Order: sequence, then structure tokens, then C-alpha cells
Amino acid sequence: MATLVRYNNFPTFFNPFYSRPVINRYHNSTPNVPAVNVKETETAFQLELAAPGLKKEDLKVNVENNKLTIAYNAEVKSEETTEKFTRHEFGFTSFERSFRLPKTVNAEAIKAAYTDGILTVELPKVEVKEEKAVKEISVA
Repeated sequence: MATLVRYNNFPTFFNPFYSRPVINRYHNSTPNVPAVNVKETETAFQLELAAPGLKKEDLKVNVENNKLTIAYNAEVKSEETTEKFTRHEFGFTSFERSFRLPKTVNAEAIKAAYTDGILTVELPKVEVKEEKAVKEISVA
């Protein structure tokens, strides 16, 4: 039985210009999102987000529809003026991370603190009452 083999008819000289690996080499496939550690204790979950150099006023933590969202959005402005020219540079730094909360988290008692470049979010647990799967009904 014959197998199908794809042959490259272009000389190897052209491969750097047309192949995907060369293009991907200069493309950042991972977005600039800080790392998050998740720790579970008996009473709470704890998120630690590494965000050094950020202002705590620009950090936004909110809960909507049982989803915790941590976002940062800041604008950096730089201006240099001399006799002959003026240069204005603007830069925007932002990220957003979302986490689906389990049913055991009390969304009303979530606390967040930003110290030494680490955003710590404490998600306290609440005891969930499990309903019985089988309910016996007496016949009258």
C-alpha cells in the first residue's frame, strides 16, 4: 500500500521566509498575565497573584455571577521636551484573570490585600448543605 508523503519543492533557501516556525519565533504566543498561586485550607481558598510594581488603586477585584475577576489597567505617559523637538510616548499595561468560584465560597466575605508586590485574595468557605438524593415519601 502506498503512503502519501508531502514533498517540499522549494529549495531550503526559501524555508525561512515561508515556514511557520520562523514567524512564530517573533510572535509572543503567551499573553502578559501574572502568575497565580491557589492554596486551599480548611476554612478558605487563598489566591496569590504576583504583580510587582503595580499601584493598588489600579487593581480591580470583583465577583459577578459566581466568577471572580482580577483586572489591572494603567496608562503610562512620558514626555520629553527640548528646544527642537517634543516627544510624547503613551503605554498601556493591562491584564485580566477570571476564576469560576466553587459553591463553597462565600462571595460576600471575600477580602483582598496588596503588599510587597503580591495581591492576596482570601475566599472564605461556607458549609453547603447537601440535599438528599432520594427522598422518601409516605403513602397516605
